[in-house]
Amino acid sequence: MFTKAIMTTMLTLLLTTAGFAAESASLAPRSAPAVAASTPQSIAPARAQAVQALPEAAKTAMPAVPSPPAKVRPNRAITISMFMVIIGVTLGVVIWAAKRTTSAADFYAAGGGITGLQNGWAIAGDYMSAASFLGMSGLISLYGIDGFMYAVGPMFSFIAILLVVAEPCRNAGKFTLGDILSFRASPKPVRAVAALSTVTVSLFYLIAQMVGAGKLMQVLLDIPYRVSVIGVGILMVGYVAFGGMKATTWVQIIKASLLMTGTVVLAVLVMLKSGMNPIQFFTDIVGNQNIQDHVRMNVLKDALPKPGFDYGQRFMEPGLFLKNPLDQISLGIAWALGAAGLPHILMRFFTVPSAKEARKSIVIALFINSSFFFLINLIGFGAALYLSPQLISSVDKGGNMATLLLAQKLGGGAGSIGGDLFLAFICAVAFATILAVVSGLVLAASAAIAHDVYVNIIKDGKADQQTQVRVARITSLFVGIAAIIMGLAAEKENVVALVALAFAVAASGNFPAVMLSLFWKRFNTSGVISGLLVGTISALALVVISPVMTYPQKIADDARKIVTTLEQKQAEGVVLAEKDLKALDKARADFQKNDGGTSMVGLKAAIFPLKNPGIVSVPLGLLAAILGALLFRDKRAEDMFDEIEVRQITGLGISKASDH
Repeated sequence: MFTKAIMTTMLTLLLTTAGFAAESASLAPRSAPAVAASTPQSIAPARAQAVQALPEAAKTAMPAVPSPPAKVRPNRAITISMFMVIIGVTLGVVIWAAKRTTSAADFYAAGGGITGLQNGWAIAGDYMSAASFLGMSGLISLYGIDGFMYAVGPMFSFIAILLVVAEPCRNAGKFTLGDILSFRASPKPVRAVAALSTVTVSLFYLIAQMVGAGKLMQVLLDIPYRVSVIGVGILMVGYVAFGGMKATTWVQIIKASLLMTGTVVLAVLVMLKSGMNPIQFFTDIVGNQNIQDHVRMNVLKDALPKPGFDYGQRFMEPGLFLKNPLDQISLGIAWALGAAGLPHILMRFFTVPSAKEARKSIVIALFINSSFFFLINLIGFGAALYLSPQLISSVDKGGNMATLLLAQKLGGGAGSIGGDLFLAFICAVAFATILAVVSGLVLAASAAIAHDVYVNIIKDGKADQQTQVRVARITSLFVGIAAIIMGLAAEKENVVALVALAFAVAASGNFPAVMLSLFWKRFNTSGVISGLLVGTISALALVVISPVMTYPQKIADDARKIVTTLEQKQAEGVVLAEKDLKALDKARADFQKNDGGTSMVGLKAAIFPLKNPGIVSVPLGLLAAILGALLFRDKRAEDMFDEIEVRQITGLGISKASDH
């Protein structure tokens, strides 16, 4: 009754806050957007005069540019109803699980009672995040084949998990990454560093989910981004604090089922518009005028078309987002190795009763994820073709609303029953996706702090079961607060790029440490600490000086080029088309807003040329781990290798280790 009362109170507070925010937003007067002053001062004529001066034939010949909406406008009654259904079902699961979560094993690993089939769906639910469903499709709709590179990578990451990591980790019989790494090493320093790495990776991943949550809730309930992020944060903390791994698992299973259903339906509708003919589908993309204009003006920054250059074909070629070929290699390394180092994925191997079930769960997750990421490509390209990149970016600069806009259009369009129903369903599915993934991430981070730091470092492993669970629940609150704060700061970022960075950090620090701990006899405490610290710090350091960060001065410089080119044409007496006049207005505003600005670390331009640091940080982390182990030998760690090797192969000692 106590748990149920708390859940009811939490839901009431959330909905009350959302209601007041929505009401305030609807009643607040909407001011007209300010018109930016022209910069620099020029002889350019006023836009209205220029359009008026166009000959009638030129006006007729201008390509139609879609009129972008200020926001996605779903039917509030339908979307809120579906939202309430998702909240009700998931809270019911949490209340059910809370009554069955009494021990640390229940909280961290669902008591090891999850089947391989259930765990496979839960892993898929953990992996198919808001970054995939919203950000990846948006990236494809804005940058074409480069977004496809982001979708292909996750398919291969599970191969490394299946062949190398799943069974040995399960047979270690622990709860967290720190348990695996401290098996042969000095427990306290290794657990401390492992907890730090786990929290870092989890928070990076959480930022992406929180951005997606904030954007989605803006659409779903028409409330401000800030209130949206805080509301989702409250829910996710409640899910973890009361339900633990059992609730998180079932929320992920429900979410994965809904997400696959929505993705399949949306992809089929996309292909039906091209007669289920993939050749015709991609031919239409290449020949689409809006896509050509987007590539020319917004991506390549060509103020005027280059004679003979096929901008539509360029959309289907790599290099629009990942301009450096090394970026593609770096991204591939991060995707392929990063999943095997993600703490919330590793934790799932401890929820099944045997190594056989662990392998089974990975095979199932691999099939579900591969199908999902293949369909996401069709959705992303379909959004570019049937909506236009200009419309998508006008609603959200990162492209995160592309899937939602496409669902509304294919359902019948804005204002239609079909369009509103389909949009509401996709919104509800995406919301369930966010709740499931953030729950797993918060659980992984709170487990690292509570189990590794509090129980095994501060209390020397002597805390009773009730204390362990209570500390884990309190820790989840602080992890949730940190995720909310960081989510508010990353409002304008593309969520899939943030997830790729989390993968790079996991691949650089966690993956080498786990691999060498399991398979190299000479590996020891110094190797673990060196690998984790160097890999994690190098990845983060390279990220903050890389092109993935926002550099206002670069935006201003690009805008200056467009202003200079178009004003020169006007000075020569050329009458600009409507779309070029819009581009000129936008460039002037961008220049004025960003000139002289710096990134969050005070840089005017990127120092590291690649958007993903994996190609540098992964070798650094691996090399540091090897050198650390060779420079400081540990006979105890070498002597214990035989024990962990036997346990990996046979699973002996699992029951003893599970009662940890």
